[in-house]
Amino acid sequence: MSIFIRIANLLRRAQVNRDIDAELQSHIALRIEDNLAQGMCPAEARRDAVLRFGNPMATRERVLAADAVLTIEREARDIRYVLRQLRRAPGFAATAIITLTLAIGANLVVFSALNAVLLRPLDVRNPASLYQIRHQAWSSGRLLTTSYPAFEDIRKRNNTFSAMAGVYGYSHALLRWQNTSILVHGDEVTGNYFDLLGVEPALGRSFHSADELGPDSAPYIVLSDALWRNAFHADPVVIGASVALNGHSFTVIGVASPRFHGTERFVWPDYWVPLVNQSQVEGWDSLHSRTAMTVTVIGRLKPGVTPRQATENLNAISAQLAREYPATDDGQPLRLIHPGLLGDDGDVIRGFLWSVTALALLVLAAACANLAALFAARTSDRSRELALRVALGSSRMRLLRQLFFEAMTISLFGGAAGLACANLLIGLMNRSAPFVGALTIHIDARIYLTSAALTLASALLMGLAPAFQVLRSSPIQGMKNGPQHTRRLRRFALRDLLLGVQIAICALLITASLVAVRGMHRVFNTPLGFQPQGAMLADFDLSQVEHSDDRALQKQDAMLDAARTTPGVTAAGAISRTPMTGGMHGVPVYRPGTTAFRLDNSVLAPYVFSISPGYLVAARTRLLSGRDFSSQDTAKTPFVAIVNETFAHQMWADSPPIGHHFILSNHLTEVVGIAENGKYHDLQESPQPVVYLPFAQSEDMNAVFVVRSERAPREIATALEQRLGTIEPAVPIAIQSWSDTLAGELFPARAATVALGVIGLFAAMLAVTGIFGMAAYSVSRRKKELGIRVALGARKTQLLRAAIGRPIALLGAGSVLGLLAGILATRLLTHIVYQADPQDPLVLGGALLAMALLGTAASAIPARRALAIDPANLMRED
Repeated sequence: MSIFIRIANLLRRAQVNRDIDAELQSHIALRIEDNLAQGMCPAEARRDAVLRFGNPMATRERVLAADAVLTIEREARDIRYVLRQLRRAPGFAATAIITLTLAIGANLVVFSALNAVLLRPLDVRNPASLYQIRHQAWSSGRLLTTSYPAFEDIRKRNNTFSAMAGVYGYSHALLRWQNTSILVHGDEVTGNYFDLLGVEPALGRSFHSADELGPDSAPYIVLSDALWRNAFHADPVVIGASVALNGHSFTVIGVASPRFHGTERFVWPDYWVPLVNQSQVEGWDSLHSRTAMTVTVIGRLKPGVTPRQATENLNAISAQLAREYPATDDGQPLRLIHPGLLGDDGDVIRGFLWSVTALALLVLAAACANLAALFAARTSDRSRELALRVALGSSRMRLLRQLFFEAMTISLFGGAAGLACANLLIGLMNRSAPFVGALTIHIDARIYLTSAALTLASALLMGLAPAFQVLRSSPIQGMKNGPQHTRRLRRFALRDLLLGVQIAICALLITASLVAVRGMHRVFNTPLGFQPQGAMLADFDLSQVEHSDDRALQKQDAMLDAARTTPGVTAAGAISRTPMTGGMHGVPVYRPGTTAFRLDNSVLAPYVFSISPGYLVAARTRLLSGRDFSSQDTAKTPFVAIVNETFAHQMWADSPPIGHHFILSNHLTEVVGIAENGKYHDLQESPQPVVYLPFAQSEDMNAVFVVRSERAPREIATALEQRLGTIEPAVPIAIQSWSDTLAGELFPARAATVALGVIGLFAAMLAVTGIFGMAAYSVSRRKKELGIRVALGARKTQLLRAAIGRPIALLGAGSVLGLLAGILATRLLTHIVYQADPQDPLVLGGALLAMALLGTAASAIPARRALAIDPANLMRED
């Protein structure tokens, strides 16, 4: 009975019991007949038969136990036989195990990242019903959120959400407690935020809607677990203590759970405070303004309500608000997305991770094709042995089971080693630096299940080729000595197919890695509109120490003068926020003469930066025409602005923009300069309009000082900290190189290059081993034929064509197919690589050259062996 029949018997136990009972009854009947023949009466004959066979239940259990023991014993013998076979071929076993270790390990690392970012739910109650409200028509320059009054209207009027909460997630503050001062960032949220998410603090309590009684009525703060441990040394006494945020007192009422980090995976806030106290943290509030789009809305759908129904309800409310408040609300359609992936950036993140996962699975497929070809060659070498076993009575199913045991044993060793390597690599990644921002990767049950699934799939893929050979083999042909040349094409067709598939996959992966390298080159050569190399950033929020605009500007000028006079400094300036640091939002701009400042009346929604005189020089942003700001541009003089090329073109087409006016923040503003275009939100954005305003005419007091110097970064950082610290010693200054601040924006390109580079390197290794294995096998199997060719006077080119012509032909065909697949995979690669272009001549040429070099290197040794064949030696061996 085969293992498959025994597995089937487990599913039909009742039928098996009936079969055993029927067999037992037949034996009892035969015994009764024998007893009757010996002269016993019927009753005595039956009694004797029943006594001899005993209790039917016990007999049935003994039969089943014996069958199970035989099964276990047979499987144990098969396993011992497989281990002996692998021990006899240590090179084959080591190659197969190492190949699977690398392939499965790479897939587990990629899947761990996918699991951490996409598959693992947010640590809140019922995350599937949690949604974030966004505008329907989104682009980098559009407003993404809503106003606080509009949020209150939507919360009261909707009938599809059980609850809604508002979040302002760009809060930065100076936190003081006892003798400690640190810069922190957090979320300002509505009072029902924690109740909506269904989370409880680890210590103390959270605030609720009942705590909100109007502006500045709830001076409470909930600390994150990380801030509590780092700044407060995990002291539980902090509950009930008062801390200062930007000079205002807040009472610590709770510490969040270590597993709760808000509703975003990549941005973990240090604290949460009530939104009604926004003015104390920010110095301003938007609680009564319908034009200040500062609130991100999250909500939980009612049971049974679909996202489509909720969207229709929200759009009806949005249209109603537009009719009620025509001066401020434009009735823009709304949509729903799940929170956690930086809003609309989630599509980019999903595309990146799923695409890398697909390429990692292709690596495993190539590895399995490689090993399947090795298994097929090994099975061909053992054809005589397998044929003899069939002739001696072994069933083909028994042979198949042993071949699958061999594949499964290799896969188990490779899977276990791959899991161990992935665990070590993930631990190293988490210790050296978080995956992205504060996010870390963990090995959980999903990873173990994936490891088991990949191991089983690898065993099945590797075992199919030898199984196919065994099913189609002829014992008589197998027992004949020597190769059957007339059937060579048929016998090698399966291995040819496997090698061709493997080479095509490897060519595709090598093409993808070259695309990533070209993408990284484009990233580093993309015009940013500023030059971060050689510049340092000193982050210093003047609003934390000065609440007067005039005093803040005076202190800013003093700090700029101190920075400019620091030895080694060539230029210095200040900007409200450096480009490409996230969280950018457009500000509506209107034409002169506009009186109704509604969003749908705006002309553009540019990014707005406040800068000091000299910033453009320090940032090395080219001023194309007009003038820079000066100390004469104050709040008492006409409002002026510098705009970039995109703003000028979209606003006035080809008309000279200098001297033109527009309305921004209710101020008629004159254009005095044109700056070059650049990147402001991310690398992928299309050209965006930008407005630069002088600090003296702006309400933004936050300043980041840009200091350009020829000195080493550490030296200039120390000098700046000493020089600027003397002006305001109470406030910490964060100083780092400008290039370091862009690491997060460059991370996707670097991650793509590293990931695809490793995948391409592994694919190259697989291509070499595959071509080398087939070429070497071809030479070893055809030594006599090649010797005869040499004896008959064959030239070296003819000998090489006969020896390695098939692998080289498969290399060419597979490479072409791989390149075509790379071109067809453009859409997939665009999710991974910045401006992916598989049709780039450098990429195509590089991939062809790489495959040619790999083929040459892999076939060099077999070719030398073929050329070194001596016909005389072969004849003496025979």
